[in-house]
Amino acid sequence: MIKNLIFFKTYFKAYLITNLRSARKKQQKEYNDIGILNPSIGTSNLGDLIIYDSVYKKLRSVYPDDLFTNFPTQLHTSYDAMDLMREKDLLFVSGTNLLSSNLEVRHQWKIHRSHKKFLKNKVVLMGCGWWQYQGNINGYTKSIYKTILNKDVLHSVRDQYTFEKLKSIGIDNVVNTSCPTLWGLTPEKCKLVPVSKGEEVITTLTFYHKNADLDFKMLKILSENYSKVYLWIQGLNDLNYYDEIRGDLNNIELIPPTIEAFDEMLNKSNVDYIGTRLHAGVRALQKNVRTLILAVDNRAIEIGKDVNLNVIKREDVNDCISFIENDYVTDIKLPQDNIDKWLKSIKLK
Repeated sequence: MIKNLIFFKTYFKAYLITNLRSARKKQQKEYNDIGILNPSIGTSNLGDLIIYDSVYKKLRSVYPDDLFTNFPTQLHTSYDAMDLMREKDLLFVSGTNLLSSNLEVRHQWKIHRSHKKFLKNKVVLMGCGWWQYQGNINGYTKSIYKTILNKDVLHSVRDQYTFEKLKSIGIDNVVNTSCPTLWGLTPEKCKLVPVSKGEEVITTLTFYHKNADLDFKMLKILSENYSKVYLWIQGLNDLNYYDEIRGDLNNIELIPPTIEAFDEMLNKSNVDYIGTRLHAGVRALQKNVRTLILAVDNRAIEIGKDVNLNVIKREDVNDCISFIENDYVTDIKLPQDNIDKWLKSIKLK
């Protein structure tokens, strides 16, 4: 009880100090002060790190000499942190499917009513998506988005579904750019991806969207058609799930849960990627690896529709055999005009 009282005393003291602090005078600046709302802070899903890596590199190319400060999206922020965010020229939300229709219930992005005061007209979306297929955006959520999302630049979303959701509440300064992880997959880059089957394959599982029958069938198909199967552990619970469904499969080798280990395997010659993790598949394409993604939710399906990403529904797992046995030409169709428009709109004078 005493510990709780001390915590709340400290918390509300910070709140009072932050709110009573006099407005700082704007100084003449030689460099821009940029904030990045980073989903990879405090997460055990390495897909968020794959997203952040692409976001950081692209923003650094736009702001080569400016200061970047990272803030978490998946951890609650203090009033001091919100005050620091208020000081930034712009706050870029680093991808992921953190938008939702009911922010008071769905908390992937740890944002609430208090942020409206601190982040007013500060936040810029960069390749963001919707959590899942949902109904209309409620009033609480609409109020937050309409307040914090910047009205002077364009917002970048990663699929048409998210584009339409924001337009439905009057946020019109938005373009569908697809995910920043895909922006480097130009026609020239796609030509570097092999057309024919490799000798070995890397796969992934998704513990929070389980389907033991279909996922085991995928692993069995891979085991029967490749000399070696590697399973990358994108999140630690994927390993527990694999242990639940593996049965008598004995030719699957684990790749440790690090980006470095995954990249090392992707850099091998004559390897394919077939798995349920979207951004593991995109990372594979970045490394010129022939790729098929089995969609377990709306994210891969919607992106696949927009840019011709090689995606099938997990229910169609038997179609993996056709991909394995036949040639496949990677042909990503980027919305380059929208990407260019967005990049132009965020350049600060």
